[in-house]
Amino acid sequence: MEQKISNEEYNEYVEQITPTYNIWKNCFHAFWIGGLICMIGEFIFAFFKNSLNMSEMDAASYESMILVLVSVILTGLNAYGHIARLGGAGALVPITGFANSVAAPAIEYQKEGQVFGIGVKIFTIAGPVILYGIFTSWILGLIYYFGGMLSWW
Repeated sequence: MEQKISNEEYNEYVEQITPTYNIWKNCFHAFWIGGLICMIGEFIFAFFKNSLNMSEMDAASYESMILVLVSVILTGLNAYGHIARLGGAGALVPITGFANSVAAPAIEYQKEGQVFGIGVKIFTIAGPVILYGIFTSWILGLIYYFGGMLSWW
């Protein structure tokens, strides 16, 4: 037998199961988590630049590599997901979030093998970002090139 529910009952049910969010709380968490990640990055950069007397370019390269390594390790330990849930965009926007988006599918699908697991799934999240980033930079490069030929700037 089919049971009918009214629109009011359905709307009440939807309101009960829909999660509620506090935008100010989420913004605060994104701000301090993202700021903490950037502050750690600046400490790493300053260490390599000042203590080891590296050039700014070399120090920045080592900083990026260390942040990516730490992010992948935290992803493997299942800790970065908790940080991302708390910090939202503050944890997902920096380079650490990109490293997490590549490492998480690779770790999740490793049981399916090197080719059909890791190879196929590793760029499921990061792939569109890479694709559209390259495509957009290509289009902007063409605009810059032809704009220079036409003396736009």
